[in-house]
Amino acid sequence: MPSHLPYFLASFTWNYGLGMTWLVVPLYAYSKGLSGAEIGILFSLPSVAQLAINLVGGAYVDRFGGRRIMLASSVLLAAGAAAMPFAQGFWSLFFAQSVLVLARATFWPANWSIAADLPGERGVQAGRLNAITNLGQILGNGCCGFILAYGGFGATFAVLAAMGVAALLLGFATPRVPRAVVPGQRLFGNYLVLMRVPVLYYGILCAYLSALPFSLSMSFYPLLLQHFGYGAEASGVLLALRAVGGIASGLVVARFVHTGPASPWPVIAGLAVALAVFLQPLASHWTAVGVFLLASGLGSGIMTIYFQVTMAEVVAPEMRGSAMALGGLGWGLSHLTTPLVMGLLADQYGVIAGFYLLGGMALVTVVFIGFLRRWAFASTKLATAG
Repeated sequence: MPSHLPYFLASFTWNYGLGMTWLVVPLYAYSKGLSGAEIGILFSLPSVAQLAINLVGGAYVDRFGGRRIMLASSVLLAAGAAAMPFAQGFWSLFFAQSVLVLARATFWPANWSIAADLPGERGVQAGRLNAITNLGQILGNGCCGFILAYGGFGATFAVLAAMGVAALLLGFATPRVPRAVVPGQRLFGNYLVLMRVPVLYYGILCAYLSALPFSLSMSFYPLLLQHFGYGAEASGVLLALRAVGGIASGLVVARFVHTGPASPWPVIAGLAVALAVFLQPLASHWTAVGVFLLASGLGSGIMTIYFQVTMAEVVAPEMRGSAMALGGLGWGLSHLTTPLVMGLLADQYGVIAGFYLLGGMALVTVVFIGFLRRWAFASTKLATAG
């Protein structure tokens, strides 16, 4: 752990900044007079680029290592935050948000790949990483409300940019992990091998559902809390409870999460996520809001750990960056579709009905996961580039 402390600190700092974006960016867009549909587009369309950059980043992780890609992500986080205060209309906001989305797209494949190479039990290391990143999101999300309330948008984006710079400096101290590159292999050749592994598609679906609370936290959860009458400070604290659930899953539940068709964890965790979203609008009291957000974070964290451990087990080390990027497509698809669907539903039926409908869709996805899991593992073997 001590030799990898800079890596964990860099992950913590980067996620502190990520947690801030979930609250400040949608509220900043709302303050500029954007409609629900425009806010949905603001968060959805840049995710199209995220899908492509995610795959490119995964290939480069396999070729050059996760450390360099993580450093690039920190630069993008700082740049997007610095550009945001100068954005006044939809298109300038769209540009700044696109930079932040690119930071996410490059960070996660690199971060997960580095964690998969750490010594020790993979479930424990993945749980430790998820606990640390969720702690960063808690503090970033919780503190953001107070910074916003007392310093305004300018000071908040300045702190966010500083987090990107701090993550960059810590990333330089992260140890390098040598990559085993197959001679003559093309940059994107790993994807041709991985696309023949059924469990990869199953992992994408699990990642999609696990990302649902994240997608809502950085888009329409803040607007739902504003609809309930909560201010920026209270919203930041309440949204941080989703990450508290992620910490619990990382520190306590991770050691019990196993892969394979017999594992009930994807269904159990997915059901917790879907029900938390579906039931969220039922009560506006802070205790009920907090319980549902905590449950969504717990379910999301378990599914994320399950996805990471599965990807690390079914592929060879030299292909893990590409495997994590393929699984990360589920996250990208969630960030693409969730804000857009919620924006359209909110404009048509209201934000309350939007959560009910989206939660119902998530329940259908859980049923689909239950049917797919045995098929996905039926013919799974270790994928190698040779």
